[in-house]
Amino acid sequence: MDAMAAVKQTFFQECEEQLAELETGLLAMERGEAESDTVNAVFRAVHSIKGGAGAFSLGDLVQFAHVFETTLDHVRNGALEPTADVMAVMLRAADLLADLVAAARDGHAVDSGRSEVLVAELTALSPGGADASAEEEDDMSDFSFTPVSVAFDFSDTPAVAGRSYTITFKPRPELYAKGNETALVLRELERLGQLETSCDASGLPQLAELDPEGAYLEWTMRLTTEKGEDAIREVFEFVEWDSSLTIQASDADGDADSGAGSTEDAFAALLRSIQADETSLPATTADIIPLPLAEEREAVAEIDAQPAKAVAARNGEGGANANAGAPQTIRADLERVDRLIDLVGELVINQAMLSQRVMEAGHVPGSAVALGLDELEHLTREIQDCVMAIRAQAVKSVFQRIPRLVREVAGMTGKQVRLITDGEGTEVDKTVIDRLNDPLTHMIRNAIDHGLEKPEVRVAAGKPAEGVVRLSAMHRSGRIVIEVADDGAGINRSRVKAIAAEKGLIAADAVLSDEEIDNLIFLPGFSTASEVSNISGRGVGMDVVKRSIQSLGGRLSITSRPGKGSTFTMSLPLTLAVLDGMVVTVADQTLVVPLTAIIETLQPKAADVHGLGGGARVIAIRDTFTPLIDVGRELGFRTTATDPLAAVAILVETEGGRRSALLVDTIQGQRQVVIKSLESNYRHVPGIAAATILGDGRVALIIDVDTVIANSQSDATILEPVLAAAG
Repeated sequence: MDAMAAVKQTFFQECEEQLAELETGLLAMERGEAESDTVNAVFRAVHSIKGGAGAFSLGDLVQFAHVFETTLDHVRNGALEPTADVMAVMLRAADLLADLVAAARDGHAVDSGRSEVLVAELTALSPGGADASAEEEDDMSDFSFTPVSVAFDFSDTPAVAGRSYTITFKPRPELYAKGNETALVLRELERLGQLETSCDASGLPQLAELDPEGAYLEWTMRLTTEKGEDAIREVFEFVEWDSSLTIQASDADGDADSGAGSTEDAFAALLRSIQADETSLPATTADIIPLPLAEEREAVAEIDAQPAKAVAARNGEGGANANAGAPQTIRADLERVDRLIDLVGELVINQAMLSQRVMEAGHVPGSAVALGLDELEHLTREIQDCVMAIRAQAVKSVFQRIPRLVREVAGMTGKQVRLITDGEGTEVDKTVIDRLNDPLTHMIRNAIDHGLEKPEVRVAAGKPAEGVVRLSAMHRSGRIVIEVADDGAGINRSRVKAIAAEKGLIAADAVLSDEEIDNLIFLPGFSTASEVSNISGRGVGMDVVKRSIQSLGGRLSITSRPGKGSTFTMSLPLTLAVLDGMVVTVADQTLVVPLTAIIETLQPKAADVHGLGGGARVIAIRDTFTPLIDVGRELGFRTTATDPLAAVAILVETEGGRRSALLVDTIQGQRQVVIKSLESNYRHVPGIAAATILGDGRVALIIDVDTVIANSQSDATILEPVLAAAG
């Protein structure tokens, strides 16, 4: 990748962050939270995208962002109220802006008609509508032109305390060609404090010699502010390299600060150097940033700008104090992080092997070697935790894509939908994040299309016309649980059963519980849609979602109440790399039971074990009868049932809260193991979630507790008489 491509890739990465902030801010404004900080953050996001796009000559993106930015500026100035209709246009504009960014990144085009429609809608929102933006044709035959100096006073700003800065700013023609405006820059400066502005028009030629695309004005400003120089340079972030700029700070006596006077920032020099001679630049982005500036300046123009720092500048927290408190971040190639994860996994395995060898050599636990190994184990665990934290990401990156999806599907179905999200800060491994988007997208579409009723139907049923879809994430028992809930009509079980029988998925006279009927929607080829559409009805859906979740080592369940709505629950591992487990022996086989599923272990007593019909057994634990499952027989390691009195029972709990006792021969101990995919290296095995390598080099299988319980002979219906008697 050449240097220009590396910088451009960084720009698109930062566009993703800006688009996420834009979406978040617009949704807050839609909820009525149109505080100045929120509106400014939205404006800055669009402005930043436009400025960067201008540097790379992305004309379509610059032009639309300019119109969008202008409309947002009217909102900032109070000339335009962010009503529901206005915000609807703004949200559609944000969607188009995201599409234009994707088009510029991937090299494809966006429908020009769509852009024209939204440009017209945004222009119509401006005070005076489209007429205000049209150029007036004047008769200039009798026009006489005399350059004058003009002072721009944007508001009656009271005197403020702080340091004074003298700023000279002379735009070049390129600044205007990229859709930037001097007036917006000056208005941003005015927000920082008390601003005195004058314009030098002495460079204007006679009208006959004037180039309409030229730049002849020079601005001199005196700004008194408490924000600091970094906040000032933030205003000129995307115009500095297309202008001549000096910023001089004055001390209490009015003397200029000798440290000021840089006319170009690092990013400006970098871009011009790239465009002039790419071969003279380093080959990687890492070699490019940051470039040295004056000693007292922070590297605010580094390519990988710190998001937290940008937010602080937008909120008026510039200056040295803000820089000192801003978290330092770095971009790293994901392949390098993955390699680091693999190496840490190998370190865990080798540490376990070394411990095994020391035990076999007969070293006592208190010996120097054993103590050293204990310390090595603690360090290995800490390294593993730190590395996993590097890969951890908040589900916010996935959740932020959902509002647009909701708007699109709601528009296609003619339904009114309100999305509520919760737990966006919940962190999970990036591998899980990357594979969440497709199943989550389908579940949201399903909730709107099949779950929610039409507005008139909801009103007739005594519900609000607007349906609610709730998307939430939380940590529970060492896993991440994501729920998609709606307040719609719930599952029509009689219709679901009839369709399943009609498609031959079940027998027509099958007797099924409500839970079993609900789970019919996960069968391949099942669909309740009456006609094929762009949203659903092709018979490919929830079964694919369920397989996607299972491939991640997760589970998908559903609960529904007629007339009240449905809730789909995804339970996923926090990481696909390591887990803490209980190593057990079953029929001379070594297995691992995930520690997060274990409640306690116990030795069964004869008085507590009871036999039921069909060979099923239960065990009494604290006046509660719990199914007793022989793991060896269930997984096919042996054909005869083991003696429970000679075995160990492990009390486990499924995601649904159902408890069972797993019978194993012995417990070897607790251990952290590295997860190896069994499907990738062999094939899917029912009841087995994955595999791992033990300290002695042998392969051990990791039990899928929920699947083993679900497939066991101890069906929940068998226990009903016993549970009733116990009550």
